[in-house]
Amino acid sequence: MSEYAVIGKSVPRIDALKKVTGEAIYSGDITLPHMLHGKALRSPYPHAVIKRLDVTRARALDGVKAVITAADVPGFKVKSELSCPEAPHLARDKAVYAGQPIAVVAATSLRIAEEAIGLIDVEYEELPPLLDTAEAMKPDAPLIYPDLFTNRFGRGPTGKDNTPGNIAWHVIFERGNLETGFKGADLVLENTYRTQIVHQGYLEPMAAVADVDGDGKITVWTQNQGLFTARGTIADFLEVPLHRIKVMPVEIGGAFGGKTYQLLSPLCVLLSMKTGCPVRMEMTRDEVLAASRPAPGASITVKMGATRQGQITAISLSMFFDEGAFPERPYSMNAALTGIGLYRIPNLKLEVMDVLTNKVPAGSYRAPAAPPAAFAIESQLDLISRSLGIDPLQLRILNVAAEGDLLPNGAPLPRVGFKETLLKMADTLNERGKSGNRGIACGFWRGAAGTFAASLYVNGDGTVTLATGVADVSGSRTGMVQLVAEEMGLPIETVAIATGDSDTAPYADMSTGSRTAYSLGTAVVEACRDAKAQLIGRAAKILEKDEGEIEYSRGVFRVRGNPDKSITLAKVARSSLFSPGEGPVIGRGSVGMPPFAPMIAVHAAEVDVDKETGKIKFLSYVAAQDVGKAINPAIVEGQIQGAVAQGIGWALMEDYIFDKGVMQNTSLLDYRMPTAADVPPVETVLVEVGSPSGPYGIRAVGEPPMVPVLAAVANAIHSATGVRIKELPMTPEVILKALKAQEASSSKG
Repeated sequence: MSEYAVIGKSVPRIDALKKVTGEAIYSGDITLPHMLHGKALRSPYPHAVIKRLDVTRARALDGVKAVITAADVPGFKVKSELSCPEAPHLARDKAVYAGQPIAVVAATSLRIAEEAIGLIDVEYEELPPLLDTAEAMKPDAPLIYPDLFTNRFGRGPTGKDNTPGNIAWHVIFERGNLETGFKGADLVLENTYRTQIVHQGYLEPMAAVADVDGDGKITVWTQNQGLFTARGTIADFLEVPLHRIKVMPVEIGGAFGGKTYQLLSPLCVLLSMKTGCPVRMEMTRDEVLAASRPAPGASITVKMGATRQGQITAISLSMFFDEGAFPERPYSMNAALTGIGLYRIPNLKLEVMDVLTNKVPAGSYRAPAAPPAAFAIESQLDLISRSLGIDPLQLRILNVAAEGDLLPNGAPLPRVGFKETLLKMADTLNERGKSGNRGIACGFWRGAAGTFAASLYVNGDGTVTLATGVADVSGSRTGMVQLVAEEMGLPIETVAIATGDSDTAPYADMSTGSRTAYSLGTAVVEACRDAKAQLIGRAAKILEKDEGEIEYSRGVFRVRGNPDKSITLAKVARSSLFSPGEGPVIGRGSVGMPPFAPMIAVHAAEVDVDKETGKIKFLSYVAAQDVGKAINPAIVEGQIQGAVAQGIGWALMEDYIFDKGVMQNTSLLDYRMPTAADVPPVETVLVEVGSPSGPYGIRAVGEPPMVPVLAAVANAIHSATGVRIKELPMTPEVILKALKAQEASSSKG
């Protein structure tokens, strides 16, 4: 029997009905009186000086109400565009990637807006594009920006370089002595692995609506992973104070990290300012793929040493991430911390760089930078296990880190369920029996933490309403309602949740890094306990007892030792509304960057490979994960299964195809993502080793299951064929080519 009444139960999502019936409101659903339609003119070149930009003909077109360029951006007048990396990259003097917006039009119809952008006259001087990180890193490489300086972490001198370049971030972590570690190894292997640019694949295209009233108050409807972050991005772009901007909550049709950026809403606001009318913009699917923020490509070289017994003695990692044309995020830091965070390795050196090229700027995608790092490291571990004749799962168990061990940056691990999850997977696979077609891989995610607040309103009838400012991208509303019901001892149907706008809601960081349930949950529990403390004080007055004599359970306050003397929560709440000097009960909670709660995912993929076509067929897929405590197991399982589906796409089919820096496969017909026919049933194994800092021991869920998929599939292909593929995607053509090369090599031998 569960120790909890509500937590741990797979209750239906509270927003499910509205979403499946079409009642839910998304930013693309917003329609306002006198609304105009916006459209962007985008650069056809990946690198080109804008010699002349003339919008005269576009402005003269009947129905066009405004045309804006970079010269109209207030934020650009006082700072470099590099300081607004998450906002629209309106080109100033040159275009730095194909698809970059050059000018934006607002017109009375979308048709007129599209006609108007065709009337904008632009004279370009093409420049040679930088399309390879190795070329971009050379000392004599042309600069994409003359004022970009490398940010360095992990060694002195800290801070920025004095010489501009194309390397945005450079991270180095070192421990022990590499030379000693490799000398102590009986086996040393070195390989280079590559992953490509891939898109998050969210269903809902980018869309936004903005309305600026006569007093200058800005109201924005835009899908986002954080109301307050979106507000800050718009404020920086426009150089206006935060209190003048109100971001309204809307549903999000998929995000996975890709909607942490505001690519349209600042442009809508500028157009609304100029026209005095609300303005709506929406990206086409071609624009979403070519000009939003996909995950970066990577090149990773791993040198790893181990003893005959399987003990890893040393690892050297060199990782280069193709950040595209803007320094959006330090992916290098994530890669450095997540790549080998779950293993105990005495001697290591990690060197990671984010390098700019003239490609579409990179963005966050579910455990940013961790899947490519795991692809390289877990593939290398698989090769070492085969060379040593050690079971791949046992090799990982032998080297797994434990509480107190240090991450690459020197931070100690708190209580973790690494070994427990590995052993649970071992038990699961033992029950299934041995397989010659199975691949094992692990994924580590350090977890994310943020600043969140929550308010709990106790209503006069004893029901409660939780107020947050959180964007729900993964079922967090349902989980928070379950937390409140558990903490308050109330039936779940008596708990409501409301998401306010950025003017009225409690503050919340972005819903990214799988931190929402962990961090927001802490604030929610604190708000519940604050409300209960107030209610106990008021119940004590009514019952004429000291607060210490009052106990609370399941909606009733009782006098300890005299259970017949009691009063319901509803009566206490109602009394508070009419008692002099009291007023309504409002519980408040907040948390500022709680400690990280690392986690592990262990995956086992089993495949069959058609050696005549190279086509993959999944025989089974098992995903084990330490979730701390599953608030809602059905939602947790859905997150894991969804991550596996996305990881299979990354591993087997997804890729940005460029011709001289211009993306060629900008439709869902040509950009191949997995369908239901490509994804096997995913068996989930939930391990619950409670986090010492999360409420009820919960950990992050959505990010970790993405991390090991790429390597698990690659290792399964190796098991089934003997072919080791080191570059993604592993399409049937790639697999068939590798099989033929293997056959040719064998025949020569």
